[in-house]
Amino acid sequence: MIVAFSVSPLGVGEDVGEDVGEYVADAVRVVRESGLPNRTDAMFTSIEGEWDEVMDVVKRAVAAVEARAGRVSLVLKADIRPGVTDGLTSKVETVERYLAD
Repeated sequence: MIVAFSVSPLGVGEDVGEDVGEYVADAVRVVRESGLPNRTDAMFTSIEGEWDEVMDVVKRAVAAVEARAGRVSLVLKADIRPGVTDGLTSKVETVERYLAD
């Protein structure tokens, strides 16, 4: 399965010069240290693996932000497709192949 999620602290970053990026980095660090295939872009972090392991990483990423912010927003989208591996790469390669034609 692939899960794309975004975790953001609420109630911080509202003052000039305060940035939520450091909070988001705490979540991304958890994902990267998990060892599961992942990719981060401007809007979401995607992670691929089995249900329990992916959801555990998402839970720990949220907890990392919650530890500093107290209130957290989580947006999550999942592609649950048993038997498919390397979807993070293969889905993008398929689109790129069509674009090249």
